[in-house]
Amino acid sequence: MNWEAFTPWSALLGGVLIGGATGLALLLNGKIAGISGVLGRIFRPAPGDAAWRVWFVLGLFASGLVAFALYPGLGEVRYGLGLGGVALAGFLVGVGTRLSGGCTSGHGVCGISRGSTGGVVATCTFMAVAMLTVYLQRHVLGASS
Repeated sequence: MNWEAFTPWSALLGGVLIGGATGLALLLNGKIAGISGVLGRIFRPAPGDAAWRVWFVLGLFASGLVAFALYPGLGEVRYGLGLGGVALAGFLVGVGTRLSGGCTSGHGVCGISRGSTGGVVATCTFMAVAMLTVYLQRHVLGASS
């Protein structure tokens, strides 16, 4: 473990902010804040349902721009993938979210907190595949991070 990169307080704060925001979205508006669902239904909204989704996504982009302005090195790609590799990875993530009915954060934060069986199963599957991938990468293929 890289102890220099271990940041429990900022991780805790981030988790509290994410959990609080998704909880407030559900309690105050009855909306589930899973991004793949929010984004996916912008293009096929129920009547009167598109505006909040657009503002939600714009808020994500705006907060990212603010973070990059405050911390310029935050967005560095350190894996040597290049733009094509990053685009392919993003595409594959999008395909995965469509196949699984949501993204890891949507199932993990919003699904589990609502007691969704699908959310629990999806999150356990994501975690198992992630652990297997790291094991194969480090111990079978011999690649390091």
